[in-house]
Amino acid sequence: MANKQHIDHDFSLQAVPQSNRNGFWKMLVVMLGFTFFSASMLSGGTLGAGLDFTTFILIVLAGNLLLGLYTGALAYIAAKTGLSTHLLTRYAFGEKGSYLSSFLLGATQVGWFGVGVAMFAFPVAKVTGLNIHMLIIVAGLLMTATAYFGMKALAILSFIAVPAIAVLGSISVGKATDSLGGIQGLMDYQPTEMLGVAAALTICVGSFISGGTLTPDFARFAKTKRSAVTTTVIAFFIGNSLMFIFGAVGAVATGQSDISEVMFIQGLIIPAIIVLGLNIWTTNDNALYASGLGFSNITKISKNKVVIFNGVVGTIFAIWLYYNFVGWLTFLGSTLPPIGAIILADYFLVNRGNYKNYNEMKFKAVNWIALVAWVAGVLAAKFIPGIPPLNAVLGSAVVYVIITKVVQANAVKQGTELKKVS
Repeated sequence: MANKQHIDHDFSLQAVPQSNRNGFWKMLVVMLGFTFFSASMLSGGTLGAGLDFTTFILIVLAGNLLLGLYTGALAYIAAKTGLSTHLLTRYAFGEKGSYLSSFLLGATQVGWFGVGVAMFAFPVAKVTGLNIHMLIIVAGLLMTATAYFGMKALAILSFIAVPAIAVLGSISVGKATDSLGGIQGLMDYQPTEMLGVAAALTICVGSFISGGTLTPDFARFAKTKRSAVTTTVIAFFIGNSLMFIFGAVGAVATGQSDISEVMFIQGLIIPAIIVLGLNIWTTNDNALYASGLGFSNITKISKNKVVIFNGVVGTIFAIWLYYNFVGWLTFLGSTLPPIGAIILADYFLVNRGNYKNYNEMKFKAVNWIALVAWVAGVLAAKFIPGIPPLNAVLGSAVVYVIITKVVQANAVKQGTELKKVS
């Protein structure tokens, strides 16, 4: 092949070969690092302040079960095919059609990256007096550097970050619980205004379903389908639940839902900076890595070059993104889940769990059915009552399968009629 300039260790535009796959533990820490997400703490704080503790636990378990089913199914496809989210979308959306999903997923992840950099810099500047712009530049550059080195760097970072966040965060939660009068005090907490079940589930599922749509970008490195699914489901149950609990207990005890803010109040300044830094670093690395794969699918430029560009853009716009965070989250929640739903519907229902080898595929330019189904999912999230992220997933999957079957049936019928005529 003429274009053999360098080996792409991230397999941006091809399936991950079995020889480059990772075992269970390596995959588990990467997936846990992915779900250790500061924004989930903020969502946990909203839930903790608006629900009694028993209802809170039930909502978090139900929400993470739904997230686990969604991301676990995507992880299964990724491990079986070895393909990233962006290459999988080519089957359902067509080659050019996949650019839409890659752009949406890639752009939103750059946005998350910027928000994350600011979420680190603001509190640290407040307690240390360091210059906010300097902190943003240093944090942005460090996070971009590890994303540049791809899956190997993500695994090393996660091996350090996951235990550190779990241990230090748990110490802080223990202190917060004691200040409430122990577990009993936590259980006795009653919110002034109760959140409804649908609203609470929307917050829980919505907090990570957009990020969860990118599960294949990481799960494709799993050696077996079983380990891909298991590590993904465990990560969502443990990682995401832990973030929600950290946020909820902190909010009830101190009025702050970010564990680092709680730790600052508790006087644990250095541990707070470590937890905050590592927590955001793991998520931001994953976001930047995934955005690199997305734009690589569109531009065919190597993932590493795209990562540097995206990291610089995310860092420059960090403060703006931070202040427009809620609008961004709302936008994300409705546009990304339908992409994952269409991949699932196309793979399991239309193609009966069997995709032709990627290298042998001749993809359509655009599959308009997928684009129609994607719009239907976005509209379902906005206008159908209930839980918007679930409406988006079910709406797009149902529309995709029905239209595809109708079109296929018509094609068969026309083929039969042509044969009769000839």
